[in-house]
Amino acid sequence: MEVQTLKYPAIRNYVGGSAAEPAGAATMDVFSPLTGAVISTVPLSSAATLDAAVVAAKAAFPAWAATPIKERVQIFYRYKTLLERDMKALADLVREENGKTFDEARAEVEKAIELTEFACSMPQLIQGEFLEVSKGVEARAERKPLGVVASIAPFNFPNMVPHWTIPNALVLGNTMILKPSEQVPLSAVRIAELLKEAGLPDGVLNIVNGDKRIVEAICDHPDIEAVSFVGSTKIAKVVYIRATSNLKRCVALGGAKNHLMVLPDAHPDMTASNVAASMSGCAGQRCMAGSTMVGVGAVDGIVAKIVEEARKIVAGQNLGSVISKEAKERIEQHITEAEAAGAKVLLDGRHAVVPGHEDGYYVGATVIDFVTPDMRIAQEEVFGPVLAIMRTNTLDEALAIENANPYGNAAAVFTSSGSSARYVMDHAQAGMIGVNIGVPVPREPFSFGGWGDSKFGACDITGKSSIEFWTQLKKTTTKWNPESRVNWMS
Repeated sequence: MEVQTLKYPAIRNYVGGSAAEPAGAATMDVFSPLTGAVISTVPLSSAATLDAAVVAAKAAFPAWAATPIKERVQIFYRYKTLLERDMKALADLVREENGKTFDEARAEVEKAIELTEFACSMPQLIQGEFLEVSKGVEARAERKPLGVVASIAPFNFPNMVPHWTIPNALVLGNTMILKPSEQVPLSAVRIAELLKEAGLPDGVLNIVNGDKRIVEAICDHPDIEAVSFVGSTKIAKVVYIRATSNLKRCVALGGAKNHLMVLPDAHPDMTASNVAASMSGCAGQRCMAGSTMVGVGAVDGIVAKIVEEARKIVAGQNLGSVISKEAKERIEQHITEAEAAGAKVLLDGRHAVVPGHEDGYYVGATVIDFVTPDMRIAQEEVFGPVLAIMRTNTLDEALAIENANPYGNAAAVFTSSGSSARYVMDHAQAGMIGVNIGVPVPREPFSFGGWGDSKFGACDITGKSSIEFWTQLKKTTTKWNPESRVNWMS
């Protein structure tokens, strides 16, 4: 029987600075969504493998935490140059395992570089506080690392989302266990290799591959102090409850149902291009996608322009694939159900086929009008290149639809009116707001994080807010002058 040669070597875990083969672990095929072909295999590790990684991280922690932060950041300065050096190769890897277009994959790596740059600014951000609180008595507060922490990453951003956590958590003195999505394990391997090349000590970053059993083991492990998670709301809730019940810190980011409110005075061309890009970028597989538009009043002309823009988004050209065959089927089912319920499909992306990649997982850009709030497509996260359009008469009605959904990641308004924009900024119940911007992702140092069922836990996962999550305060009070009078403070 002919043995199939895979494009990439079988994935192994990364423990204590080197590749590690988990003994007796079952494996899972890794598919490229672009072609549907198997390109590698990934181990489904056991809790015993996690134990070994935690032992390595725990052993590396004392020396790493004792390294001055200005020395720790030097590694990440070097690492940034390696990301820049290998930009194309890293983007190609993201494209291969996730299905993005090359431009989207490159943008993901560029964001990883920005996140790394922010981590390099940490010495200026955590200088601590000092005050003479009484005669001869001094108090100071310093931020100290937690110990061994864990980061559980999703499939939709194999390179960027690990950089939401790795640079900040490690620069702040923690050691880490990274659990990448089993669907996209290739980028994580290269991240570890580049960090080692940059000089990261062995054991500071460890990678354990697997399925939900490893996620559960991370939540339960007594030597892991904090857990970050990015994925669906259903799983985010489970992770948050399980991790915190084991007395860990946890920030768990879930899904979203972001509403783009379009007013009649919106700039037609700018609105159309932004809305189309928001709903289709990364094939709609991002928690900041504008999956739902709420047209306020007479916006038929703008809707027509959105459809015109969406027609320019072609699967296999400037639109990537979705992650799996199952995802394609689920997305197309959402479209079919909405149509059967009375919505009007203005642009149909079902059954998209890319010549030469007939077995790839593609859904074309889709625009559906006259969706009503009771339809499933208006309530659930579709996670595909699909725009559902609802209609209202007033901005308050549009805000009521936005605020009634349990998620709270993002909301946006398209208008030429400053007062209307301010009204949405004040009244939309979401953590990230856009004005004439379809994907209002904050740039560093502003942090990423939503409200409601889009985030569980205190602090955001990136930016300045992440400092509090990855550290703990140590307060010290000192007195050296016995001649000073004694009072209640000394």
